[in-house]
Amino acid sequence: MLALRGSLRRLSQALVHQVCSPFTTGHRQQEGTFYEFCTYYLKPASVEEFLYNFKKNVHLRTAHSELVGYWTVGFGGRINTVFHIWKYDNFAHRAAVYKALAKDEDWQEQFLIPNLPLIDKQESEITYLVPWCKIGKPPKEGVYELATFLMKPGGPALWGEAFQRAVNAHADQGYIKLIGVFHAEYGLLNRVHVLWWCENADARAAGRRQAHEDPRVVSAVRESVNYLDVQQNMFLIPWSFSPLK
Repeated sequence: MLALRGSLRRLSQALVHQVCSPFTTGHRQQEGTFYEFCTYYLKPASVEEFLYNFKKNVHLRTAHSELVGYWTVGFGGRINTVFHIWKYDNFAHRAAVYKALAKDEDWQEQFLIPNLPLIDKQESEITYLVPWCKIGKPPKEGVYELATFLMKPGGPALWGEAFQRAVNAHADQGYIKLIGVFHAEYGLLNRVHVLWWCENADARAAGRRQAHEDPRVVSAVRESVNYLDVQQNMFLIPWSFSPLK
């Protein structure tokens, strides 16, 4: 009986920890707001044409929903790729937006139909902003890094606190600005994206070298990597019509 009570107590503590984890997206899901990560792989000869056409017609698309940022991939991923983030109040809002776009003759005729042949492949991922992070604002124009982490199964209750400490340890160094931390809801699960701003690629490289000599960063990262399976990052270049520059 004592053993059973002990097991139940440990289970209760584990559930409380899971519910109270600072990384869980539960209350974000209740609020409904989510961010769609869209990746378009363009045909190599069509990149400039596609971007010019989108720039010319971006107002038609942003009339329906909020564009957070629009970038091309500089390196670290497949080239000839554009990456953009859109904000929605909830899934009903997204469905209404896409229904309205399908009926928007200007959008269909001036951009979508002429530019579909320029796209080789499309991907979409639904993410929630983690509770302890709000969308940041860059201090000035610069470049961006999207760091993507595939964590071991177990969810934020297992790795959330360690991951948060690692992110904050880097942010505290000051050479980069944290823009957002996003947890995947639809797409590859157990995936977390961290979007950073920096002044330029060389400033980022110098800052990372210095950060890796800081014992606080080393300690936090060493703890977090125990839960890490795969990591990737991409260098992103914002376009002139991107709200995040």
